Amino acid sequence: MQYKILIVEDEEIIRLGLQDNFELENYIVETACDGEEAIAKADSFQPHLVLLDLMIPKKSGFEVCRVIRKKHPNTFIIMLTAKTEETSKVAGLEMGADDYVTKPFSILELLARVKAFLRRADVESKPEEVVTSQDAIDFADIHLDFKKYEATKGGVPLEMSAREFQILKYFWQHRGEVVLREDLLQDIWGYTADNMPSTRTIDNHIVNLRKKLEEDQTNPKIILSIRGAGYKFDA
Repeated sequence: MQYKILIVEDEEIIRLGLQDNFELENYIVETACDGEEAIAKADSFQPHLVLLDLMIPKKSGFEVCRVIRKKHPNTFIIMLTAKTEETSKVAGLEMGADDYVTKPFSILELLARVKAFLRRADVESKPEEVVTSQDAIDFADIHLDFKKYEATKGGVPLEMSAREFQILKYFWQHRGEVVLREDLLQDIWGYTADNMPSTRTIDNHIVNLRKKLEEDQTNPKIILSIRGAGYKFDA
């Protein structure tokens, strides 16, 4: 299967360089140089994955991420940003991004991350390889439908990304167990031991999930932190 990648980058040299590298890897590539074009291309091109620069004209990368995540929940989004501040990365993840890469980055590292995401998508597309489980669950006042990607808390709809549903489904399948950050990166993101990114990616996603699920995110009762190890789902 040939995967489709949309590259959103306003700097022409970077945009063309990325396009050349991904086309050499046999991906089908489209590009956009501003936020409005990115949203239009996402609708018409229907990419499997978007490489999204945050600092782009017309519409910011944050807004583009939010729109694409809402309209195309199964599309992977990797942010490309020159900002090193943690707040920018967290804000992007809150908008629905799956991961981030800080400029300047290694093209080999970026290719490895993209392959990891798409390898995960390939596994999930094969019914015989999917772990069977409930399509919908209820705990506390929360309802999650993993088939429809719908969530409510106290009957009020929650806006959640496909990645957040995948994390919660994994937690549910391993409820009561200690889940290592490395387990999540391997089993959800599809990374391997030789291209493992910082586990901070996991922590940022957990912060966002707690904001949506917990009554008091400073004193979580559902997603518990296990010092020096990872997390435990206590629904």
